[in-house]
Amino acid sequence: MSPASYVLRVAEDPADREACFAVRTEVFVGEQGVPEDIEYDAYDADAVHVLAVREDGLPLGTGRLLHGEAAAAKTGGDLSVGSLGRLAVTKAARGLGVGAALVGAIEEAARARGLTAVDLHAQTHALGFYERLAYVAYGPEFLDAGIPHRAMRRVL
Repeated sequence: MSPASYVLRVAEDPADREACFAVRTEVFVGEQGVPEDIEYDAYDADAVHVLAVREDGLPLGTGRLLHGEAAAAKTGGDLSVGSLGRLAVTKAARGLGVGAALVGAIEEAARARGLTAVDLHAQTHALGFYERLAYVAYGPEFLDAGIPHRAMRRVL
């Protein structure tokens, strides 16, 4: 599979949203053992979900952007900062640039909404990935779903 063989889009219709959730279930619940009852939350209803899908329709990755009040609890209350989360790429698509493309698409969605920065909670093993995309870690390490994380921010 070449990097050019997939497209990115905002998940507008129910089928695209289900594809996003299928990727999250595969990666977070299946691979990482995150309990399904905490993987999905009330934020999913209003979040901007981005989907990477292969030309034949196979979903490869997803991520979401929280903005406004939904993001405030994760960004220190600053309504000009969005919250990137639930970034997941299927095992078969890793190493093809899908994750970085998804982050870029989420940042574009943030800019389109007038946001000035994006925060995220990175699993510690992924810090280098986000650092290469200009995110800067801040604050102490913490556990989320039993997995070590650090908060990170990128000014847009």
